[in-house]
Amino acid sequence: MPRRRRLRRAANRRAPDVDTPGSPLAFVQNRAGRRGVPTARSFDAWVRAALGAKPGKRRQVNVVLFRPREARALNRRYRARDYATNVLSFPYEPLPREKSALLGDLVICPSVVAREAREQGKPVRDHFAHLTVHGVLHLLGFDHENPDDAARMERREVRILAGLGIGNPYD
Repeated sequence: MPRRRRLRRAANRRAPDVDTPGSPLAFVQNRAGRRGVPTARSFDAWVRAALGAKPGKRRQVNVVLFRPREARALNRRYRARDYATNVLSFPYEPLPREKSALLGDLVICPSVVAREAREQGKPVRDHFAHLTVHGVLHLLGFDHENPDDAARMERREVRILAGLGIGNPYD
């Protein structure tokens, strides 16, 4: 088959409407540099675990990795807090009758994650996993605004992370 025809055929394929084994649920855009940042496959595994992903239940989460300056600007704009934070969650609200697999966006600042992991004596990879799971739970509607909600969210995080072989981040 001529190369041009193969490319055209590939470009005309639609994304599947349902999750198929091996298809990513996390789409990672790295604007912070590769140093110390887990792979897209790791983020996908963590998102998948947080969603309890099963075939037929497609959800997409965009993960964007920012440098501290950009993370600080977003935190200031959307939360009125003037510092770079570890993770921000932005739920996607589809238009009426819109069919979308997008659950929302996570903004993660790798340098903040690495600094916190060092300060807390945790493996950096485990802290990335925890914050990814934490952010996805926010996209699913969990929060920690009051003690009961915080306890519920923390229990869920601990259970998901245990399934990934990661210890309790709150110990």
